[in-house]
Amino acid sequence: MIETYLPLIIMLVFGFGIAVVFMLLSEWLGARRFTPGKVSTYESGMPPRGTARERFSVKFYMIAVSFIVFDVEVVFMYPWAVQLGTLGISAFIAMMFFIAILFAGYFWELRKGGLDWD
Repeated sequence: MIETYLPLIIMLVFGFGIAVVFMLLSEWLGARRFTPGKVSTYESGMPPRGTARERFSVKFYMIAVSFIVFDVEVVFMYPWAVQLGTLGISAFIAMMFFIAILFAGYFWELRKGGLDWD
């Protein structure tokens, strides 16, 4: 049994070893010149303004959580859609229940104004 996985194990060990060697080499051989440009905060090529302790609107977090929920929904729905023919009617009913709960949450968030960008 182990001989079937031996090439994979060797490849993983070799890859991990190469990564460790390259990290150590870059640490030992890399230049250490700290300039104000290197140690400053870099955000999309624009100079930083204000402090890093600024507060964000709660709506930003609601949209972020909605995006995560949408991703989780896709993670659950894709395998279900691929295997729908073999799963039967009980899996179809369970997924319709899942989608109904999900839409109820989206409509609640829409009513609360969580999807307004302004």
